[in-house]
Amino acid sequence: MTAPHPATDPRAFLEHLYRAAVQRALPLHNTAAYLPKPPKGRTIVIGAGKAGGSMAQAVEALWPADAPLEGLVVTRYHHIPPRPEGLPQRIEIVEAAHPVPDAAGLQAAQRILQMMQGLTKDDLVLCLISGGGSALLTLPAEGLSLEDKQGINKALLNSGANIGEMNCVRKHLSRIKGGRLAAACAPAAVVTLTISDVPGDDPSVIASGPTVPDASSCADALAILKRYNIDVPPALRTQLESGALETPKPGDPAFNGHAVHMIATPQQSLEAAAAAARAAGIAAYILSDEIEGESREVGKVHAAMARAVALRGQPFSKPCVILSGGETTVTVRPRQPDDAKGRGGRAGEFCLGLALALQGQQGVYALAADTDGIDGVEDNAGAFVAHDTLARALEKGMKIDRFLDRNDAYGYFEPIGDLVVTGPTHTNVNDFRALLIL
Repeated sequence: MTAPHPATDPRAFLEHLYRAAVQRALPLHNTAAYLPKPPKGRTIVIGAGKAGGSMAQAVEALWPADAPLEGLVVTRYHHIPPRPEGLPQRIEIVEAAHPVPDAAGLQAAQRILQMMQGLTKDDLVLCLISGGGSALLTLPAEGLSLEDKQGINKALLNSGANIGEMNCVRKHLSRIKGGRLAAACAPAAVVTLTISDVPGDDPSVIASGPTVPDASSCADALAILKRYNIDVPPALRTQLESGALETPKPGDPAFNGHAVHMIATPQQSLEAAAAAARAAGIAAYILSDEIEGESREVGKVHAAMARAVALRGQPFSKPCVILSGGETTVTVRPRQPDDAKGRGGRAGEFCLGLALALQGQQGVYALAADTDGIDGVEDNAGAFVAHDTLARALEKGMKIDRFLDRNDAYGYFEPIGDLVVTGPTHTNVNDFRALLIL
């Protein structure tokens, strides 16, 4: 695909880089090399995540037509990709809520555990895991209701906790996460195929690691709940304090013979975007695929670097593209009585912080978007920022500070036509950020 010219259409050029990043992470391009041979017995495919539907279809397309295949995978609502013509469905795909779990996710988790009953050493469990699986595969610990789990999850999402912290808590409040699903598969062989959406690509963090050992502890989960002032039912706190909800640890025989393969990562997608930029004659630099922190503050740091390039040619010479990934966080601010409810996610909040700090710097353009195509719970993937973003918003009477105060990136970028809307991409390697300096 020919790239739009960056100088004549910066937005289209940045969207081209985003599409290159997403394309690199699509399961059909990355699965074949990691599929095991069909076993003597049954092959059962299970899994959860935003890429679950496309991962299941990739396995169906690549698995031998004469080899048995069955299973159940859960993905987010509206994230099942169109089925290729002529591809028979052998794996059931169901939908559930994200980022706050619902009854559909609970039912899917129960069904998946039931499917693991009666397996033998001749059977194979192929587990497909991608980001979002923590909410989609929900089975609360004994004594914890779905409503309790939903409340704790909402509090974590609004607290500013990073993904590792959130998933540490989730593992210890679950009957299926943190390696517990692997234990339920015994004595069958287990092969886990994972698309990473977390900084560092730690499989125990992705979707709260249902089939891999967990090195964190109940004490760690309690410390995180205390750090962010999140309440849990007294009976649950007692179980955490006693260690009754401890997860299977590294070295546990439940994981003997298991294999885990990372089939797509954020770094690979950033490299694909960088290659697309260079093919268009623009130098490209990847800062990191592990950037974390408060989204608006990360935006300010990126703005400072872009201004340095634009004004002084440091640390890079222009024209160039600066790329980064990772998973930032948004701490939801308390609303004032007259405030409208803020809408938006990590990418939009990054763009608010970036636009404010750029202060209309000429020659700088940026796009930030979630690679799953959904920023938070809205219908946009992210947003676009240009040198005239603040001016165009002011013409409509919108001051950016007010929108930052109520975490309302959607409300800011939508009226000026700068939302990036792609629809679900059917994969997920987390945040994508690209700054173009001309």
